[in-house]
Amino acid sequence: MTASVFRKDRFELPDGVIYLDGNSLGPLPKGAVDRVASTMQGEWGADLIRAWNTAGWMSMPQQIGDRIGGLIGAPAGSVATGDTLSIKVYQALAAALKLRPGRKVILSDNGNFPSDLYMAQGLIGTIDKDYDLHTPAPEDVAEAITDEVAVVMLTHVDYRTGRMHDMQAITRRAHAAGAVMIWDLAHSAGAVPVDLTASQTEFAVGCTYKYLNGGPGAPAFIYARPDLILDVQPALSGWLGHDAPFAMETGYRPAMSTERLRVGTPPILQLSVLDVALDVWDGVDMADLRTASIGLSDLFIAEVEARCPDLLLASPRDANQRGSQVSFAFQHGYAVIQALSDRDVIGDFRAPDIMRFGFTPLYLDEDDVRRAAEVIGEVINQDLWRDPKYQVVSWVT
Repeated sequence: MTASVFRKDRFELPDGVIYLDGNSLGPLPKGAVDRVASTMQGEWGADLIRAWNTAGWMSMPQQIGDRIGGLIGAPAGSVATGDTLSIKVYQALAAALKLRPGRKVILSDNGNFPSDLYMAQGLIGTIDKDYDLHTPAPEDVAEAITDEVAVVMLTHVDYRTGRMHDMQAITRRAHAAGAVMIWDLAHSAGAVPVDLTASQTEFAVGCTYKYLNGGPGAPAFIYARPDLILDVQPALSGWLGHDAPFAMETGYRPAMSTERLRVGTPPILQLSVLDVALDVWDGVDMADLRTASIGLSDLFIAEVEARCPDLLLASPRDANQRGSQVSFAFQHGYAVIQALSDRDVIGDFRAPDIMRFGFTPLYLDEDDVRRAAEVIGEVINQDLWRDPKYQVVSWVT
């Protein structure tokens, strides 16, 4: 374990709980409750609408965007925050298609997060320009990048298996074919080292409620390569993406920076939580975090397989090919995850049969991993998952 990245005392984690689901929703950072209370009472309550100026609310999206940029290799001013990840996917894809008006293929993969594909399908239906969405298997994406492709849109780390695309290699191939590249960093930001500047990708998007611990509904982010920003034509030309919002002009005139990718009013309370959450990252080296993450996930695989040799590892065994999660496939995986949660080991399930476990060295150590594997062994080998109460499927899985 790399001691410099372990800071469990910075989170509000229930005693005795082993939390292996930070890849879905990060835990509550200490100080977040006080910060929200201060924002509500000391800013909103005391200053009312004046707080947009006195408390600097309007500049928060860009300031926090710069903090996120430091974790993903993006220069200052290139990351805007706000709205949801689905909205940011739509924005990036619409802008990317306008950069390649003569091409009609959007290339993704069939393992991409469904919402990304839904947004692409919805965009195609809206613009009605004879675009096609191609979704080969992840391992076949590189070969599918041809000179017919307008945009390659991929999630860097697969949400089910943790399989990780080679960002540099695929971006180079996309550019060699004349295509625009979009990366979804939902399972990458705060989990694995990312260098958007080195990759030269045109766009990247991501959420902040997973490894960045911004809380449920935390705002998303979007990156645009700085040299392209004046060529980016926002499909969602929102008021706050205008170059002078309070001039109240009737026509849209985009801001001369990544601010043109802002749409709606900043979610100030959520941004205040995210600001505190990002404090946890001060002084964290992403290379150290990655080393610790690989150590924990490799240990988990070994410990689980020793106890449950019949479980099928759904993630790549080679740590260099996966993100900061490990998935096992099991026909009754949903029931197992419910039984584990009942015993204070929290992972999650993704249909049809994936048991998914995230590894965040900020608050997990080797003792947690070994104990989690012990409980998994008990639940599976003693058939504890067969209890009827674990067969009832909840709305959120």
